[in-house]
Amino acid sequence: MIGKITIGKDFYGVLAYNEKKVSEGVGYVIDSNIEYSTAVNMTQEFNLIRQLRPGLGNAVLHVSLNLPYSDQLDDKEFASLGCDYLMKMGFDNNQFIMYRHTDTEHEHIHIVANRVRYSGKITNDSNIKRRSREVLNDLERNYGLTQISTKAGAKKSLDQKEIEKTLRTGDLPIKLILQERIGLAISRATDTNEFVKLLKELSISPRFNISKTTGRVSGISFNYQGIVYKGSTLGKNFSWNSIVKQIDYEQTRDRSVILSANGKERGTDQADEGNVEGTVKVEPRNNGTAKGTRNSAQQSKSHVGEIKENGIVESLMDESEWNPFKLELTDHGARKKSKRKKKRKGLNK
Repeated sequence: MIGKITIGKDFYGVLAYNEKKVSEGVGYVIDSNIEYSTAVNMTQEFNLIRQLRPGLGNAVLHVSLNLPYSDQLDDKEFASLGCDYLMKMGFDNNQFIMYRHTDTEHEHIHIVANRVRYSGKITNDSNIKRRSREVLNDLERNYGLTQISTKAGAKKSLDQKEIEKTLRTGDLPIKLILQERIGLAISRATDTNEFVKLLKELSISPRFNISKTTGRVSGISFNYQGIVYKGSTLGKNFSWNSIVKQIDYEQTRDRSVILSANGKERGTDQADEGNVEGTVKVEPRNNGTAKGTRNSAQQSKSHVGEIKENGIVESLMDESEWNPFKLELTDHGARKKSKRKKKRKGLNK
């Protein structure tokens, strides 16, 4: 479950937004402790309590609680979850209204609450996003929901962009896929060779960072479906320093395994011993020469051309640059100029 929190100043704005959803037939109220009415009337009711703390600027809590696509709750269950959330966040004696929206594929609710309590005290908003995540973790367990986020330290939680992409596409985040699969490989592998082999079976390509001077592995990244994550960005348990404490790694013995893995990750099957970072993929050109070699017929940029279907070679150079055609014109102009000079000399004589 994902929670998005906004602390604001204006009750009317968030109430009008939710009431618009109601008027469009994609929203309705599932719980409230204020009288349900128009956005204007409900704003006035919220502001009656707000006046107990006239100096408080940001008195509005607006939070949306979003379920993964795989999870469902009925109105009663969602209302119960919303009330549990408010209570655990310290909004147990505050005005609130809870809307359910049906305009997206994933189920979600919006809660508007007053930070000013009925007693006149203010509900603390310090570290509210961190506290919200901890509360949601508990609610996921209590209500049998999919646990999207994990404990800090061992695994890194999703960032805002990853959360939004998950809600937009419905796909399981790649970060979570990597954390699960790499964790499985670490738990099953006994040595480096087996670790690399298990990663390959799980469609993950490891990329080792190797010191050019000492040959030591200083870090590791993981490529899954063309997307690369550093081990440390997945969590403490996925950094190389942590992995080597859980598998049998020996620098000299495992050098060939690591170089081979780097070579395969870059598209080659052989590791170049002269390049500890891996090798560069060599691909044949259309004319039979390989990338990285210099054809004798291509000694300068001026000879680079593109062969069209009719066999005509067109220059790829900018016309402002030197080319053989310009040389021909220059030579022709020079010869004409030379003839004019000779004629003038002949007249002067």
